Amino acid sequence: MPRWLLAAVAAVAISAIPLAAVLAQGPSTASFTVAETGRGYASLQAAVDAIGSGEGTVVIASGNWRECAVQREGVVHFRAAQPGSALLGGMACEDKAALVLRGRGASVDGIVFADLAVEDGNGAGIRLEKGPLRVSQSWFRDSQQGILTTNGENSELVVDKSTFTRLGTCEYSGGCAHSIYAGDYGRVVVTRSRFEQGTGGHYLKSRAAHNVVEDSSFDDANGRGTNYLIDLPNGGTGSIRGNWFVQGRDKENWSTMIAIGAEGANYSSDGLVIADNEARLVPGLSRSPAFVADWTGDALVMQNNMLGPGIRRLELR
Repeated sequence: MPRWLLAAVAAVAISAIPLAAVLAQGPSTASFTVAETGRGYASLQAAVDAIGSGEGTVVIASGNWRECAVQREGVVHFRAAQPGSALLGGMACEDKAALVLRGRGASVDGIVFADLAVEDGNGAGIRLEKGPLRVSQSWFRDSQQGILTTNGENSELVVDKSTFTRLGTCEYSGGCAHSIYAGDYGRVVVTRSRFEQGTGGHYLKSRAAHNVVEDSSFDDANGRGTNYLIDLPNGGTGSIRGNWFVQGRDKENWSTMIAIGAEGANYSSDGLVIADNEARLVPGLSRSPAFVADWTGDALVMQNNMLGPGIRRLELR
């Protein structure tokens, strides 16, 4: 057969292949890609399993994905191909969360978590059960809980440049859910993040021994049935510094903005720094909450906090 005829036949054969099939062959078009190998996977769980006990990065393509995954080993970095364009929603693995993490460590970057609900009321974007976790540039919204950790781990949760919107509930058998609920997990750090429009519970609750909450905003102006803006129920050291707090009208408990040791001081709060914050009530609201309510009697370091009309500096309970 002449070469020109062979070329023509080949061209016709290629043109007969569906365009979608041709595009699917490139790793850049896969829904979930392991960056280190360039291999794409049809499900998030398959991509996580491919990393196994090693360390790798799962890149999630832009789109709304009804997917979830359980990390059982290794170190997995979950990253949106374009920050804010990849959403995990509507599916909770093990009736817990979109991501259930119990490997050697994990990070989450640029992912949106939404519409997560389970029967016991603790449906979360992330359930952290083991290992350190770093979250950045992510958005948790319209779910029962944003991030929930287990107890009894001497590890670390770090959240930076992330937003928590319309989260929290106290209406289910599993107790109250919160925007972030960290158990006794060692160290919790939240920086440059925003909490807003809560729908119940607290905005940030942490039972960790050491907590750092800095340069973040807690905007309760449009909250519904919320409680504390920050709750450290078992005490603990660290710093609450450079934050902006607004208490809204619709509160289940408006008596304080920050609570220290309300459920028993398992850890000393001596030296806990609460400084350089600004707190106010929504315009037109007349009430007198405490900025800080302290059940521990420990030596808190409170300085340079700007408090709006009606807000009392400290209440010992």
